[in-house]
Amino acid sequence: MKETSVRSYSGIPMLLLQLAAMAVFGFLIVKGALNDQAAIIIAAVLAELVLLVLLCGFYMVEPNQAAVLSLFGKYVGTSKEQGLRWANPFFSAKKVSLRTRNFESSKLKVNDLDGSPIEIASVVVWQVVDSAEAVYNVDDYESFVHIQSEAALRAMATSYPYDQHQEGQVALRSHASEIAKHLTEEIQERLAQAGVQVMEARISHLAYAPEIAQAMLQRQQASAIIAARTRIVEGAVSMVEMALSELSKRNVVDLDPERRAAMVSNLLVVLCGERGTQPIVNTGSIY
Repeated sequence: MKETSVRSYSGIPMLLLQLAAMAVFGFLIVKGALNDQAAIIIAAVLAELVLLVLLCGFYMVEPNQAAVLSLFGKYVGTSKEQGLRWANPFFSAKKVSLRTRNFESSKLKVNDLDGSPIEIASVVVWQVVDSAEAVYNVDDYESFVHIQSEAALRAMATSYPYDQHQEGQVALRSHASEIAKHLTEEIQERLAQAGVQVMEARISHLAYAPEIAQAMLQRQQASAIIAARTRIVEGAVSMVEMALSELSKRNVVDLDPERRAAMVSNLLVVLCGERGTQPIVNTGSIY
């Protein structure tokens, strides 16, 4: 079922023409009654009835709206011309909005690629591009969009981990653009048969499920502490190496291996400690 255009007529001229015709036939009915002309009265009444039936052919089309016309259950075509229109009075017109719409899905509880329960929700921006498919291919296209979007979100969420565990791995929290692109494609594939185009789909809510949120927060804090400590140790070792090299190069002091080890230990304590150190000044010989 594909959308096709159907010809319709401007409603204002047709309305004026029909009102004028009704006035003329009304005058003939009055004149026939005064002159006792039954044939004229019957003809004029039948004409008025026909005009009343023709009045049923008017319908209104707003901007960014389409009227899907059918005749006794058979699809005739779609009219997108704005304003008051007139077509066959036996046509049935169903209005379909072509405006851009959006909705936010409910918070879904799913398992990510690692099996961890997470809460996820998305915002989907969409519009109808084929009115015939939207009306005739699915029962209720708006409900279809909502249900299939949530199903696509569930399928997408199970394909990625919440956090990035390896270099270059795509994760829900760290790769927003890639995830949004995948989600858009996943939803579009499911909604293609409904004549709907998905313009954008993005995650609006992402969090661990309440039952594991505290444990995952501790894991994230531990990872952050380990990363920070690793950086501090790397810097401290470089600084100790530089200090020993400069002392040796400038012949400031000659240290035996035992004293070098003690100096390295003291420097690492000073550089890696979380609190400020209180040095003890040795006024005597270092030996």
